[in-house]
Amino acid sequence: MKAVRYQQYGDHAVLTLDEVPTPVAGPGQVLVQVTATSFNPADAAIRAGYLRELLPLRLPHTPGVDVSGTVAGTGEGVTGWAEGDQVAAFLPLHLPGASAQYVLAPAESLVAVPEGVDPVDAAALPGPGLTAWQALFEHGGLTAGQRVLINGAGGAVGGYAVQLAHQAGAEVHATASPRSADRVHAYGADHVIDHTLTPVADAAKGPFDLVVHLASTGPEDTDALAALTAGGGLFVTATTEPATEPGRGVRVVRMAVRNDTDQLADLLHRAAAGTLRLDVAERRPLAELPAVHALADSGTLPGKTLLIP
Repeated sequence: MKAVRYQQYGDHAVLTLDEVPTPVAGPGQVLVQVTATSFNPADAAIRAGYLRELLPLRLPHTPGVDVSGTVAGTGEGVTGWAEGDQVAAFLPLHLPGASAQYVLAPAESLVAVPEGVDPVDAAALPGPGLTAWQALFEHGGLTAGQRVLINGAGGAVGGYAVQLAHQAGAEVHATASPRSADRVHAYGADHVIDHTLTPVADAAKGPFDLVVHLASTGPEDTDALAALTAGGGLFVTATTEPATEPGRGVRVVRMAVRNDTDQLADLLHRAAAGTLRLDVAERRPLAELPAVHALADSGTLPGKTLLIP
């Protein structure tokens, strides 16, 4: 089978399209024929070696933690899945990923893709959707009537966060560039802040019960964002942390996404019902993954990009 891998850490040039043996499902595993995978910013950070101490990999490594596909085989002890089932998953970050024609997935990580969800676009949901859900509700405890600021709403995680917060009855303030402002408004943001014109800390009308920080910022800007959190509120970050304690009873949560099949199944059913939009900027052949990484490294990737074997 074809797989995109890297033999060593480095820039996008370390990614190569290789011919490798098709894996065989072992105990507790499901062999998935990949319909699509997606690029996530974490893929580039892992490839560059920035996380090698926290997330040691066995090289060569195949990236791609999001997958949609079809069950092609099951290993010993696997029940509940049969060949031909349409599935999606958020795969373990340290194992070989879905940038290949086939991937092995732990059986317990899989979720059925319901009718009404495009089997390719389903790959755009697992990692970003779970991050958004967990930031808002698992860590942020968001409830109806609260005011939330989503910094970085133009990205994939931010887009889902705006939709979910709006549906939960929150007053949603979101940052976005002019390129994504209309889309963020359409997702349900009550107020959209153009972060390219004015510093968010100056333009945002705080305080906020919850601040969800999804864009990397320097220490000074991160501190200024944390200062927008109401006393006793929550500052949830998936990127940079404040350099100083915000005080006033504000709790800072540095989150890392985890797989949760119940949450992912709920998100997929929302997508099937039309209440959660799956925004995809581009679909590209798998062989173009190195070019996608190059665009991401230069900051010119147009949005959520899916890779199709």
